[in-house]
Amino acid sequence: MENKKIRVAITHGDTNGVGYEVILKAFEDPQMLELCTPIIYGSPKVAAYHRKVLGLQTNYTVIENAEEARDGRLNLLTVFDDEVKIELGTPAKEAGEAALKALDRAITDYRSGLYDVLVTAPINKKTIQSELFHFCGHTEYIESCLGEGQKALMILMNDTLKVALVTTHLPIKDVAAAITKEAVKEKILLLDSSLKRDFMLTKPRIAVLALNPHAGDDGLLGKEENEVIIPVITELEGKGLQVFGPYAADGFFGSGNYRHFDAVLAMYHDQGLAPFKTLALENGVNYTAGLPIVRTSPDHGTAYDIAGKGVADAQSFREAVYAAIDICRNRQRYDEAHEHPLPKLYHEKRDDSEKARFAQNRRDTAKKDDNRKREADNRTKEENTAAE
Repeated sequence: MENKKIRVAITHGDTNGVGYEVILKAFEDPQMLELCTPIIYGSPKVAAYHRKVLGLQTNYTVIENAEEARDGRLNLLTVFDDEVKIELGTPAKEAGEAALKALDRAITDYRSGLYDVLVTAPINKKTIQSELFHFCGHTEYIESCLGEGQKALMILMNDTLKVALVTTHLPIKDVAAAITKEAVKEKILLLDSSLKRDFMLTKPRIAVLALNPHAGDDGLLGKEENEVIIPVITELEGKGLQVFGPYAADGFFGSGNYRHFDAVLAMYHDQGLAPFKTLALENGVNYTAGLPIVRTSPDHGTAYDIAGKGVADAQSFREAVYAAIDICRNRQRYDEAHEHPLPKLYHEKRDDSEKARFAQNRRDTAKKDDNRKREADNRTKEENTAAE
């Protein structure tokens, strides 16, 4: 894995948004091709249209299936070759259908082991809706298709801050009812596990935010802290997890307290994402943790307001590619280290036996010293008796 280039599948997203722009701009830099083997799941006709309108010079090689992808190239896999009407900056059902075709083909290829990680360009959550796609976003759909019974955890991240969510795309009126002991505990455990396996943190420190203003003011402004969040934190602390809180979100971010933790667990979408995007909009990454597949995306939407103008910043997309590669390698290292526990058990048993032998040797030495002392005492007594 260390010497093998990671195969990165990239879905083109909503074809009226900035997806192709950030993809093509990111791979203008040939050094990106030294890090991975990219495979864009999309349409050559749509890609050509975007490249011409934006005046970009990024080259790509059209392929028909993932097996044809070659290192050192930007590979564009033809998911469909139909004519698609492009209306840059405009939500359209046709653009949503094109996004779903690319996503479904990528999911099918992942099941066949044809790439290593998935990076998704932004979709419009409304125009992509269909009989097949009736989810709130990428995260929920990918969980249903590739989760294998495991639960997804949304983590927004950059080099200095990671924010995970208990609830994601949920109306505010439904949030309080969704904050249960089971939900909070599940997300903390998922976050702790991801920090260890995906980010190689041995003993991660997790801050948990309160649901209510001022952390509920001891029940005056809400009971969720005392009845749900604090009992879960106490339970998990007792099991050895480094979990702290609950913290009132405003003061926590305003004071910079987030810098003292490896990750933050927010109760709902905007509680975590509003401060995160304020601090990390240009280089933020959305990571779907907890699933067998490694999936990342740039931390922005379709950006219809600037689509086709050539001003979209590709840095967040680049960071999404970097993150997917890093997490994939971290998982491989972590799994290798934990794959064969028997040598460790043998080592522990050997250590125990060595300790036992050392203790026995000390006892034997002490016994010999006692015998020598008794012999010396007896000789002294005999010498004294003879002298008398």
